[in-house]
Amino acid sequence: MTERRYPIGNQFFDDIRKKKAVYIDKTEYVYKMANSVGNFFFLSRPRRFGKTLFISTLQNYFEGKKELFEDLKITELEKDWENYPVLRFDLSGAKGVKVELVENSISLSISQYEKIYGKNEDEKTLGNRFRGLIERAYEKTGKQVVILIDEYDAPMLEFIHDEESLKIARNILRDFYSALKPNADKIRFAFLTGITKFSQLSIFSEFNNINNISMDLDYVAICGVSKEELLTQMKPDIESLGEKLNLSFDQTVQVLIDNYDGYHFTANSPDIFNPYGLMNAFEKREIKNYWFDTATPTFVIELLRKYDVQPTSLKEIEVAEDGFNIPLETADSYIPALYQSGYLTIKEENNGVFTLKIPNKEVRDGLFKSLFANYVTGINRLKTLTNCIYMGQAFDSQNINEVMELTKKIIQLIPYTNVTNHEGHYQQILFLIYTVAGTNVDVEQNTHAGRIDLTIQTKQAIYIMELKVDDTAENALSQIEEKKYAERFSDDLRKIVKIGVSFSSEEKNIVDWKIS
Repeated sequence: MTERRYPIGNQFFDDIRKKKAVYIDKTEYVYKMANSVGNFFFLSRPRRFGKTLFISTLQNYFEGKKELFEDLKITELEKDWENYPVLRFDLSGAKGVKVELVENSISLSISQYEKIYGKNEDEKTLGNRFRGLIERAYEKTGKQVVILIDEYDAPMLEFIHDEESLKIARNILRDFYSALKPNADKIRFAFLTGITKFSQLSIFSEFNNINNISMDLDYVAICGVSKEELLTQMKPDIESLGEKLNLSFDQTVQVLIDNYDGYHFTANSPDIFNPYGLMNAFEKREIKNYWFDTATPTFVIELLRKYDVQPTSLKEIEVAEDGFNIPLETADSYIPALYQSGYLTIKEENNGVFTLKIPNKEVRDGLFKSLFANYVTGINRLKTLTNCIYMGQAFDSQNINEVMELTKKIIQLIPYTNVTNHEGHYQQILFLIYTVAGTNVDVEQNTHAGRIDLTIQTKQAIYIMELKVDDTAENALSQIEEKKYAERFSDDLRKIVKIGVSFSSEEKNIVDWKIS
């Protein structure tokens, strides 16, 4: 193990600094926001991206704890270090509770501050209590109040698929947030974070002076780790990991890029790494799917099922900004949820049309593993994933006959009721199998003479696969040859392998394959 200490699971700035753990310096953003003309900010980022730690950093800054910021960028900028009353709320406490208990959860948070600043017994609603709290904190200290709200949307996300409960949660939050607008003159700074874009109409009423910085180029690296930060502030961590993996510095950086990088929160954004994946990789000195494995994306899977989304359609999506950067409660597709929760990210923008893709290998592997278990219900997950591991090894050794035998084994695990006899269904199944096996799979790639059913790419080879149902593998292979699909990859130095695959509608599986 290295001597560096990594704050995995620790989201408290003061504790991290006192323990001299690794901290990626974001204090320049703190100063910039605190000294902006506006004083109400909103930031949306996926889970485990450092939002809570940034809120904790803001809290310690506004409480004037200068000693904690020694050697950080902000000490070059800030000279005054004033102490303000800070009201901090974490609405993630409403997760996992019945909708009737959401109000009680927020009430408990208000009660903690009422013990400090007093309580008016005539204030009964959350909004009135919050409003009175702001007023008393202002009057008691003689200073404007700082308000920090983490995971503002947690109570609504909990009930996103239950319209009746969602309506109740929305009304509770609308009442709570109603305290902000009439007290704007008593608020020095307010910052709200969440996973989803806020809906101004539904819970913020007419409060229209919140600066949404979620897609601002100046703030893209406010959470997460930029490549520049990785190469400078985390250079010793890269070296230590590379030593363990027996890789050069540049090779180690590339492995980290492949697995944890690739997030873009606006057009022309620099690459942003997922901090949770990075910190775990450095702590454990092992490359694994840390971020995805911390939680099953249940609401995402349910949403994809609701809209009958085919797995292959998630490879690349072209959409206008109002097709993904909108509140989930007003969305009529699955795209906003996948983007805002981190399963899709911006790759490029052209004349107002954004291309969204899965950001990296960690997310791709985890998402498609979950999709496979849900796209084909009742499948034996353990046996399937074990066979996919063996299949990845077979691809590495270029043993395609073994790949096809393992493909047959996995399809045999699929319950009979899930099997439909058309090429499109088998195309979806093979796409999922080969993606989970660790290859890069494309479907329906265009050529000058047609579209390739499946293109499977590894470091060593490119596999062109044509599928037929109740037809011969020879005919499938002949189609690849006749339409000259391989010419698309003529400039690629990797080995080109052509595979014709035959499925039987009677046997519900592969019955033959031919390899060229």
